[in-house]
Amino acid sequence: MTTTESTTTAKASGDELREQVRDAARRAKRAATELAQATRSTKDALLHAMADALVRRTPEVLAANDRDIAAGRDSGMPEHMVDRLSLSPERIAAMADGLRVVAGLPDPVGEVLRGSVLPNGLQLQQVRVPLGVVGIVYEGRPNVTVDAAGLTLKAGNAVLLRGSSSAEHSNTALVSILSDVIGEHGLPAAAVQLLPCHDRASVHHLITARGLVDVVIPRGGAGLIAAVTEHATVPAIETGVGNCHVYVDASADIDSALRILLNSKARRPSVCNAAETVLVHKDIADEFLPQALAELHNAGVTVHGDERVVAAGGANVVAATEEDWDTEFLSLDIAAAVVDSLPDAVEHIRAHGSGHTEAIVTSDVRSARQFTLQVDAAAVMVNASTAFTDGGEFGMGAEIGISTQKLHSRGPMGLPELTSTKWLAFGDGHVRPGSAPANASPLPGS
Repeated sequence: MTTTESTTTAKASGDELREQVRDAARRAKRAATELAQATRSTKDALLHAMADALVRRTPEVLAANDRDIAAGRDSGMPEHMVDRLSLSPERIAAMADGLRVVAGLPDPVGEVLRGSVLPNGLQLQQVRVPLGVVGIVYEGRPNVTVDAAGLTLKAGNAVLLRGSSSAEHSNTALVSILSDVIGEHGLPAAAVQLLPCHDRASVHHLITARGLVDVVIPRGGAGLIAAVTEHATVPAIETGVGNCHVYVDASADIDSALRILLNSKARRPSVCNAAETVLVHKDIADEFLPQALAELHNAGVTVHGDERVVAAGGANVVAATEEDWDTEFLSLDIAAAVVDSLPDAVEHIRAHGSGHTEAIVTSDVRSARQFTLQVDAAAVMVNASTAFTDGGEFGMGAEIGISTQKLHSRGPMGLPELTSTKWLAFGDGHVRPGSAPANASPLPGS
């Protein structure tokens, strides 16, 4: 094959992929029009049926997931990534329960946010409406497939899912189940579609399908999020990296601080709301650090400490590098530093935090207030674990992601965040007063 022929073939292949993505988006656009008109009872029945189908077809999903896990381990996938990829009967049941929770939540579509009657009698309403077609780009967590489908459908949207190739078989099985249920309920199966995952160009085609895709939401690591938000021509909602901190104030209750730190770090270290740095006030460090380092050691956590933490000793302590303060470990690792004051802790968080979740453990109301006012993050916890930053824990049902940007939505994104608004104006022959153009034709009968 000549160079020219090879280039032409590659271009044709790229064109075919682009058209494949855009064709899926066109089908989703048509589906979204129908979904926007679906009643709450229709959508809730659909979600319950999806939940039942997931539980009923669990062996099918687990078999597909086993193929993904085997391929991941063969390729040297780190264990914390294998954990994110892995499904079990319990995790599938939790996904189904998430759909049932969403079904039980109020339908945001049609909610009147504000309204008034103007002095001239014109009636105004601002109401929630679906976004339309939502694209989700995410990495190897199959539960996102179900969460995204459930939330977008309840909010009246169609969804285009671009998952990771590492979860290809799991995602294919899940979308097949969901699509079967959608068809059985008389709604367009194109409401939930899985895009090709073996060529990164499919992400580009999705995030540049302006006019077909209404919004794109990336979920994953810093590289994926940056690739989407920096190159998208479709409006994007940034879900941020979770470089979360736990600050142990001078007045902290030691037992509470230990529980919160361990839960924030070791409960599930591979998720974005896991703590990646602990900051300890110098006045409590001598009492707190030995116990904390021992507890972290028992949990298998390696501590990347500054000079004062290293001096406290511990078999699990290594010297921190400058990169450690900015690292989202997603593993059984945590950075640790002793700070001289609460303002120093706040300054450290401002310099290194990602705006996701920050926590303070304190018995001082003034310290709590100062921390909540000065820390700029989507969620700030007072005497509570960072693990609570989660749509389900916030009573929102399964979340689509945790936004760290400040426009449209911030924090866990549930149903209301998957809608936009429109203004409705009801008149009775109302016209706006003003002079007609000089060359305007007279109205009939004038």
